[in-house]
Amino acid sequence: MTESVWTQPITKVEPDKVAVRGYRIDELMGQTPFSHVVFLVLKGNLPTEAEGRVMDAILVSSIDHGGTPPSALAARTVASGGAPLTTAIAAGVMTVNRYHGGAIEGCMRVLHEAVHRQREQGCDALTAARSLVAEFRERRERIPGFGHRIHTHDPRAAKLFAIAAEEGIAGAHVDMGYAIQQVMTDILGKTLPMNVDGAIAALLCEMAFPPEMGNGIFAIARTVGLTAHVFDEIVNQRPMRRISPTAQAYDGPEERELPG
Repeated sequence: MTESVWTQPITKVEPDKVAVRGYRIDELMGQTPFSHVVFLVLKGNLPTEAEGRVMDAILVSSIDHGGTPPSALAARTVASGGAPLTTAIAAGVMTVNRYHGGAIEGCMRVLHEAVHRQREQGCDALTAARSLVAEFRERRERIPGFGHRIHTHDPRAAKLFAIAAEEGIAGAHVDMGYAIQQVMTDILGKTLPMNVDGAIAALLCEMAFPPEMGNGIFAIARTVGLTAHVFDEIVNQRPMRRISPTAQAYDGPEERELPG
């Protein structure tokens, strides 16, 4: 009996040849930035110049956020127990969920629903946002992608939106994000701005990524930071230590200017 063949559309491997989404990897190497290849593998096509710049900014924005997030604490804790580097990194990635990184997926779903409602009802963004925010408040649910435990104005979100505006990527979903922010500010009497997760969510929506990919894109970026944290834990910290989520300090280079 002949075994049925299952297929996948991502990578083709033949003797002396590897191609992703139809492009040979050895030809992409040295010519196409990593962020653009990430876009290619996930979406199936190379990004435009504008999409590539926005994708690059998204990945850089999420590369690390210090030693206090759950992913860094989990990764360092597992490494402190003697686990190898990749195991500890995996532990960190496993914490990417609803409340850590997962706000990207959640916010994408909210923005999709709000924009759909706006178009279906033929109303403006603020009207659709008021309706949606009212429903969340009635259910006593928090809208993901807004507010931050440390930043009152997330500089990463501001930069992402600035780049998106420069590249002509900002559209209905970005507008809706600002509308939701305005409605919540009016209700609360104080600004509750979009954080980096909300900004990433809006821009991924603009570039037609499905919400189900949101957490994965965050994990791709954060794995770099986790690798650095785990390496530091293995090389510079004592084993089996108590890792405080608050009693820690930075001892790296002082703030410096980019070359040129």
